[in-house]
Amino acid sequence: MMQSKLPAVGTTIFTTMSQLAADTGAINLSQGFPDFDGPAALLSAVERHVQAGHNQYAPMTGLPALREQVADKVRRFYGRTLSADLEVTITPGATQAIFCAIQALVGRGDEVVIFDPCYDSYEPSVLLAGGTPVHLPLSQPEFAIDFDRLAATLSARTRMVIINSPHNPSGASLTRADLHRLAELLRPWPQIQLLSDEVYEHLIYDGREHASVLRHDELYARALVVSSFGKTYHVTGWKTGYVVAPPALSAELRKVHQYVSFAGVTPLQWALADYMAAEPAHLNELPAFYQAKRDFFCQGLAKSRFSFTPAAGTYFQLADYSAIRPDLDDVQMAQWLTREHGVACIPISVFYQRPPAGLRLVRFCFAKREQTLDLALERLCRI
Repeated sequence: MMQSKLPAVGTTIFTTMSQLAADTGAINLSQGFPDFDGPAALLSAVERHVQAGHNQYAPMTGLPALREQVADKVRRFYGRTLSADLEVTITPGATQAIFCAIQALVGRGDEVVIFDPCYDSYEPSVLLAGGTPVHLPLSQPEFAIDFDRLAATLSARTRMVIINSPHNPSGASLTRADLHRLAELLRPWPQIQLLSDEVYEHLIYDGREHASVLRHDELYARALVVSSFGKTYHVTGWKTGYVVAPPALSAELRKVHQYVSFAGVTPLQWALADYMAAEPAHLNELPAFYQAKRDFFCQGLAKSRFSFTPAAGTYFQLADYSAIRPDLDDVQMAQWLTREHGVACIPISVFYQRPPAGLRLVRFCFAKREQTLDLALERLCRI
């Protein structure tokens, strides 16, 4: 009898809800992807590079031109000068980057601190590395780190702490003060590495600043910072991301990366490098672009029986349904909304190891065209 390495893992909720949306004809506000395309110039650049014959393996660490563009972006936004050769690695998606970082640094018996609710790839990656996930709940309703609880958790067994800001699923964002506090807590523990999931770095609203680990010298010295071209350029299906880390940590990451995928898709890397060089303003315009979608969705949702606080970042909005169907848990609620009202969402309990009692929150994705959101809001406001 085969013994599973991940006996508690089944089909992800994202696959399940997207399939249910397809089966029922519901509007899919569940899985986090846009229903609009990336910039036309970016798409045409792919065809140009395919036709130019850029179809063989890229270098293992990523196309030099794209790594240089990432380094330039980091300098412009976060004031850090990087070695594109030694500190930037292009990966086939941020999830692969997270997996490789954990496999490279976590060993049997090592503890990894994960803050719940969390992206669902963290724990399986830790388990496959032989590590032990240690889940700490974020405090509600603000979804903030309980630093006193974190301080009590850190020990000689702790090998890694994983943070995510802007945060999926809540949209909460860490501040510079939060990073300073984190640095203080990690200072006595030189063996602890920090994995900072910043895939929504440019999706932050209301004039807030993204407090990146890349701005913080002390934290960066022990960190791997992960981001995503797919989220930033509306091309999630391209599965292209990157990791920025000091040379020694990048070297360890690359040892694993080269045996997982070796390299990302070459013409996509060429296209991204071209577009980043030609259109640097895209990154400056992105917060306003998605804030307009958030505001449109929240203004419509305010007319419903859901309650909410507008998300500070990401392209997700949490909504409390306590006034509608308090008799349903959030998984039942997501299924009911999809089947009975034609709008698919994601239950929040699936992001927890141990969901809080009485949790009545679902997550909607507002990375959609206005007409899609308008139709979904019409249905939600009829409930």
